[in-house]
Amino acid sequence: MAIMGRLAGKIAFISGTGAGIGRAAAQVFAAEGATVFGCDLDADAAAETVELVEKAGGVMRSLAPVDLSTEAGAHEWIDAGIEALGGIDILYNNASALRNGPFATMPAEDWYFTIKNELDIPYFCTQAAWPHLIARGGGAVLNVASVAAVRGAPFMPMVPHGAAKGGVLAMSKHLCAAGAPHRIRVNTIAPGMTHTSATAPFLDDPDGPKAQLEARIPVGRVGEPEDIARAAAFLCSDEAAFVNGANLMVDGGDSAMAG
Repeated sequence: MAIMGRLAGKIAFISGTGAGIGRAAAQVFAAEGATVFGCDLDADAAAETVELVEKAGGVMRSLAPVDLSTEAGAHEWIDAGIEALGGIDILYNNASALRNGPFATMPAEDWYFTIKNELDIPYFCTQAAWPHLIARGGGAVLNVASVAAVRGAPFMPMVPHGAAKGGVLAMSKHLCAAGAPHRIRVNTIAPGMTHTSATAPFLDDPDGPKAQLEARIPVGRVGEPEDIARAAAFLCSDEAAFVNGANLMVDGGDSAMAG
């Protein structure tokens, strides 16, 4: 694997590396020279990602299974990575899980499940990593928002998801302020519709809205995990040293077309 060096010498913690964007991020960050510490609920999938990274010449360790939606689980992951690698330069809060459905009939447990897995996870993980980032002399935190955080979705009801990701956006602004004295940059990345194993049943349905979605995206397609991972690598690199408190829309221009 050719090491391009954008993240050379960095220790990057990436959550949810078992599949999808998290797996792509582990591969891209390692290819850019970072030592990656991942995690997932699925131990087999997490181990497969480590194998893929190492076969390509990268360096990666992982902890799985671990539930980051609890304070104890978040600390378990961060503490394990610090013990294994000696520090942290980058925290990429990628892991999440959600439940959507018609608002009028949505069970309360689906709301709480989504908030727990899309807002609590980055909160607990960032809080666990914070003193280690301070001890390192600074670093980069990247939280994952969504296009749904800034607008409604006409093709699918997303009230819990949009609310949770809107919370991530607001939290990240305040973390940007809290990190300023410690040289900790905090940004968000907002993916549009991305083709992953989680969205494949929806996007690959011949009767689904994929054609309608792609027709309104200026680049003419939905995203791939690597699209998000490459943008994330930039935001976490020293090339983005003056990018702080920003929200990068990675959606092929979809949000720019919203009326």
